[in-house]
Formats: sequence, structure tokens, C-alpha cells
Amino acid sequence: MGLKVVGAGVGRTGTHSLKIALEQLVGGRCHHMVEMLGDPTQIPGWIAAIDGKPTDWNELLADYRTIVDWPGAAFWPELAAANPDALVLLSVRDPESWYRSASNTIFLAFDRMPDELKPWMEAVRRALKERFSDQFDNPTAMMDAFERHNDAVRKSVPANRLLEFRIEDGWEPLCDRLGVAVPDEPFPLTNTTNDMRAMLGLPALT
Repeated sequence: MGLKVVGAGVGRTGTHSLKIALEQLVGGRCHHMVEMLGDPTQIPGWIAAIDGKPTDWNELLADYRTIVDWPGAAFWPELAAANPDALVLLSVRDPESWYRSASNTIFLAFDRMPDELKPWMEAVRRALKERFSDQFDNPTAMMDAFERHNDAVRKSVPANRLLEFRIEDGWEPLCDRLGVAVPDEPFPLTNTTNDMRAMLGLPALT
């Protein structure tokens, strides 16, 4: 069946909220990093992709209708090519607020995963180094990578296939591009900085 939406936006741009929203609007499952942590059987296929091995993307993602967040965002060109009719969804936010959120959450996760997930996190870091940046303690490098990534998507994807989205945009732009009705309920807002810090066993920020 293939993917209906390919998410090109990186983590901490509202991707978990988009996962919930897309599952409601499109039906079926939306791939997100949390899926990897809940189903480690997916890890070998993604590590093979990170290592540059030939990947059948439709087979790897056969159980999903949409994808957002890492690791998918690292492979948005390949996923967009493998799913030529899919909408490419670029979730964005202000670079400084993105870096602040990421440095207080996902950048800290690499040293806080259980031993059985360490090979996966090492592979994710390789993907970041090759396709983004892994200089977590260097705000300039990371924000430059963030803007470079977003600009590459904007330049490469035709306007009639691309939706640039900020979480505050809510349901309307997604529903318009997907051709579905706007739900009569608030847009989901999930996985805040303190939600994720609690998941990692870190104290809340005030």
C-alpha cells in the first residue's frame, strides 16, 4: 500500500503530536522513534539502512501508513522516492527553541537507554553524524544542521507535494492537504519537554 505521508521534520518539532494526529486522519499506524523502542524487532532493518545496505522501504514499513520523526526523517529522500504519491510533511519550529528542547531531552537520551538498546542508539548517532550533526554540545553546529536539513527539503520537494507545518497550525493545513474533514476536537499536544524528561528519569524544568 505504501506511505501516504513522509515526515521530513526532525525530532522535537511536534512529531509525536503529528503521529497521533496522522493516525486519526489517515488511519493505520504512524512510525515514530517510540515505535522502535516498543518493537526492537525493527532495529536490524533500520541499522542495515543506516549502514548503507540496500533497503526495501515498503517492506520495512509495511505495517505503517505514515512516518514522522527519526529515523525516518534521516531518510526522507529515499522514502519520498519510494512513495512518489506521498505528501512530504516538513515540521519546523524556531531553531533556538528547537535546540533548547532537543538539548533538554533527546540529546540526553543516548546515555540513558538500557543496554539492549545501546547498539541502536549508536546507529542513530552514526546517522546523525552522516546526515545531520551529532555535535550536541555545539548549539551553532546543531542549529545550522537543523536549518540546512529544512532548507534541503524545501529546495528538493515540489511545492504541490510539500507541506511545511508548525504545531500551532493545528488541524486545518493537514486536513486540507489530505482531503479529510477537520476533527471537532483540539489538535493533540503531546510529549512536552517535561513529559520526555520524566520518561528519561530526569527532573522537570521550571
